[in-house]
Amino acid sequence: LVGNYGNAWWKQKEEFSTFNGPIVFTTNCIVPPSPKANYKDRVFTMNSTGFPGWKHIEADANGHKDFSEVIAIAKTCEAPTEIETGEIVGGFAHNQVFALADKVVEAVKSGAIRKFVVMGGCDGRMRSRDYYTEFAQQLPHDVVILTSGCAKFKYNKLNLGDINGIPRVLDAGQCNDSYTWAVVALKLKEIFGAADINDLPLAFNIAWYEQKAVIVLLALLSLGVKNIHIGPTLPAFVSPGVLKVLVEQFGLGGITTVEEDLKRMIG
Repeated sequence: LVGNYGNAWWKQKEEFSTFNGPIVFTTNCIVPPSPKANYKDRVFTMNSTGFPGWKHIEADANGHKDFSEVIAIAKTCEAPTEIETGEIVGGFAHNQVFALADKVVEAVKSGAIRKFVVMGGCDGRMRSRDYYTEFAQQLPHDVVILTSGCAKFKYNKLNLGDINGIPRVLDAGQCNDSYTWAVVALKLKEIFGAADINDLPLAFNIAWYEQKAVIVLLALLSLGVKNIHIGPTLPAFVSPGVLKVLVEQFGLGGITTVEEDLKRMIG
């Protein structure tokens, strides 16, 4: 990446304005702009996304997309207005994690890494989501966070350090990259010779907001993963009958306080 600008999706009205350059939506999480938004003429959509008045980039018969108009606009725009400085280490898709496999396995076997906690999913405006910042801050120093999706913006700028050179926040990317952690979990099961994926030193504390996070949950359930916690609230569309099945057969749970959940998930 050349760089990362901005934060989670819900801050886009302010941050698209100061970014100054063209924006291409490749997935959902569009926030309708205000009538006076200064970026409406430099926003594009593609794939399944779209918004009235915004230009849509269509794929041709061979699946190729023409971004020449986006590039032309970029050449005329001012540089982004700086809103923060610093560096974040990312790019931990499963191939990169597997490149660290020997170091990770050694750290687990030596006790340097006690547990992994998957903290993927969504961010949102509600103050209740500060729970995930506090949870990350209070995690023991021998626990590694595996993340993807914009939930990471609650903790990816904290100085959580590393364990023997392994960053304590391994960021696979956006929510579509949650696939990485399923692949990694299955690989760890193979490496450690575990009979069941639930025998791994792995906890799940997932933040949900919309459909993609629910699909990620269903994927985990299909792999047999149990005792997943989701928050800050349960989806409103989950009926009592479905919830009963999820709780009884999969051990699905919500979140409570940071202190209680740390005891329950990490020990």
